[in-house]
Amino acid sequence: MNGFRGLLADAGGIAILSGRAFVAFWRSPVEWAPVLHQIDHAGIRSWSITALTAVFTGMVLALQFATGLESYGGSMYTGKLVALGIVRELGPTLTALLVGGRVGSGFAAELGSMVVNEQVDAIRALGADPVKKLVAPRVLACIIALPLLTMLADIVGLFGGLLITMREVGVTRKFFFSQVTETLGFVDLAHGLGKSLFFGYFIGVIGCFVGLRTTGGTEGVGQSTTRAVVNISITVLVSNYLLSTIFVALYG
Repeated sequence: MNGFRGLLADAGGIAILSGRAFVAFWRSPVEWAPVLHQIDHAGIRSWSITALTAVFTGMVLALQFATGLESYGGSMYTGKLVALGIVRELGPTLTALLVGGRVGSGFAAELGSMVVNEQVDAIRALGADPVKKLVAPRVLACIIALPLLTMLADIVGLFGGLLITMREVGVTRKFFFSQVTETLGFVDLAHGLGKSLFFGYFIGVIGCFVGLRTTGGTEGVGQSTTRAVVNISITVLVSNYLLSTIFVALYG
């Protein structure tokens, strides 16, 4: 029961922090420089791990489908399955898990260190709003960066699937891409990118929320970092199912 109450309390705290961050960011003066800095930290510096994971995911997916469908005479349709699997599910989900582990833990560690060193209290003492200075730029940066990284993961993952499909099935590059273009539509792209917007929000706000609640000195910072990674990963996986259910019910 206590665990359930704690979960509700955390959910309420995250909702309040989200509202405060949204209101604070648009309060004059609107500052875009911190957002751009965080986009560089959360997005641009995460492109390499995103691309590396996506290309091997596409390759493994194509290998499994090509091998599994061969006995049914359906290996020629590997491109269709790879395209749907990456764009709708694996692209946004794996990207969110990787970026959440890297960026969310970083947010928790940064803000946690500022809390235990009383830097957040110093910001308040100077008359500034810590939510506007620290939280809002990070959350907005993640919301912007995740769809961009997801698009990168989709493209690189399809390229990895192309290489293995050409090798295992023997199709041409033109045939593979014709299958991809025939299979994917606006709904499929919106399905994956729509989820990535929510994932970006979850990564940013949970990382900041956990960081601001840090106690216990340097040991507490380490615990907050671990807690942020676990909470973000669980939230991404659970929300992935819920969002998929909603999108399928709305758009098919």
